[in-house]
Amino acid sequence: MRVTHLGDRMRIFVHCRTDMQLFRLRILTHSFGVLAFVVLLAACSSLRPDFVKNPSNALPPVTDTPSAHYITGELSQHGNDSGFRLLTKSTNALMSRVALADHAEHSIDLQYYIFKNDETGRLLAQRLLAAADRGVRVRMLLDDINLTDEDRMLDALDAHPNIEVRLFNPFRTRNPSMLSKIGQFVLEGRRLNRRMHNKSFIVDGTVAIVGGRNIGNDYFDAGSDTNFRDLDLLAIGPVVHEASRIFDDYWNSDAAYPVTAFRKLHDTQGDLTRLRKALARDARAFAQSDYAQATLEQLPGGATADRRGDWFWGPAVVVADEPDKVDPGSGGDAAALRIGPTLKTMVDAAHDEVLLVSPYFVPGDSGTRFLTALAEHGVAVRVLTNSLASTDEPAVHSGYAHYRRALLAGGVQLYELQPATGAPQPATAGGTSSSVSLHAKAMVVDSTHVFIGSMNMDQRSKLLNTEMGIIIDSAPLAQAVEKFFDTAILPENAFHVVLQKSPASLTGAAQMTWLWSEKDVAKSAHNDPGASRMRRLEVSVLGLLPIEGLL
Repeated sequence: MRVTHLGDRMRIFVHCRTDMQLFRLRILTHSFGVLAFVVLLAACSSLRPDFVKNPSNALPPVTDTPSAHYITGELSQHGNDSGFRLLTKSTNALMSRVALADHAEHSIDLQYYIFKNDETGRLLAQRLLAAADRGVRVRMLLDDINLTDEDRMLDALDAHPNIEVRLFNPFRTRNPSMLSKIGQFVLEGRRLNRRMHNKSFIVDGTVAIVGGRNIGNDYFDAGSDTNFRDLDLLAIGPVVHEASRIFDDYWNSDAAYPVTAFRKLHDTQGDLTRLRKALARDARAFAQSDYAQATLEQLPGGATADRRGDWFWGPAVVVADEPDKVDPGSGGDAAALRIGPTLKTMVDAAHDEVLLVSPYFVPGDSGTRFLTALAEHGVAVRVLTNSLASTDEPAVHSGYAHYRRALLAGGVQLYELQPATGAPQPATAGGTSSSVSLHAKAMVVDSTHVFIGSMNMDQRSKLLNTEMGIIIDSAPLAQAVEKFFDTAILPENAFHVVLQKSPASLTGAAQMTWLWSEKDVAKSAHNDPGASRMRRLEVSVLGLLPIEGLL
């Protein structure tokens, strides 16, 4: 969120983008914002200045468990390479996390931007609690921007002696209401606009999941409205130690606060006991759902985290922004704190082809010049992003639309995911999903080099949020990601955006055209297909506003 100078008491448009929501709020005057903040500050639980935060670090990797013996045996055959499985199916991604939690014997460290208090979030919370009951140390580091009714669940979990919860770059008060957040943004917009977008799940120091998925129904095909198409990597080998080191950097950073740093909201063992019963009840109900039954039927078809199977092997490195990136006063925009330059170097070395997958794609002037220059030098550049009809972020789409024609004119190929495919939609915890939206973030260079992580190709990921991911040199893994890409851009799944000269045009100017198919019938349109007039109008209006730096 960026707030202009408030001293002139003019109407202010406040815009904040998160991965799950876009809220646009109007604050009438500077005095109203400050008054709201002061009232809320007095009424809500605020940060204590004397809180205690003890540093801790990842426990040494285990060596005495069946899983550790299996992983050690696999690694012994591959030198210093790391092993990977690509989690493309959302149900497999959920069950892999559940399986890892169920088999943990020493430690679980998880770091997420969103951890929802819904069916899948509560299922995973129940498995984390069960692990803690077995003596497993659990550290949960969550960004504070999206926490609302999750607060009470997290506070109760933190009451367990083996579970510690920390919030990254938190609001000053624990009132989760929108009005409270508006008031705090008025005074601390520069800081609160910077969020921890990292996603990792590390168990026993031997295995990790890193990628784009948050924790919540819509990331695991359990949502009743829109479900996200995403990618994760299940990893073993040297990269797990790197992921643990990065987790420790964030966990012990100045921006990470224990939930006990807030006044008045410390849950007791009684609260934990009530939560344990509620989570167990909800887990039983979830296990009986159509979604759970469909998930169990799918499991024999592929390995999850607890099953033997094939791995993709190759040298790899975990890359992550420094936690200080969220501190506006610490030079947080400096290139040394960001992974963007590393990824740019990876793409810049391309000789033949670059595949880019990003749900929120706002290349800016410099990115547009960079990609079109690659295309002009003979590199095939193909981009998969959301269509206006499938995106959950119309404001971001307005930023992308500004560069669409220049990208096409420069030789970049653009594909936009349709909001729903012709295939049957997945059974969910709440019925049947009505739509799909892209959420994966990936790059493939020359069918060999792969990046999968949390970073979108937009200005927010580049300059404001913290991000992480893994870069791997592995042709077989690259081919697997290419298969994901090629399936996603099939005419029945995505719109292919092209420039076509119109015979009716007096100037001969090329017209932007969307090409796709429905039931094997070729279709075309000259504006964003599948989007309502109101949504198109909304994007047109948003495109006139100076908000690109926020997207």
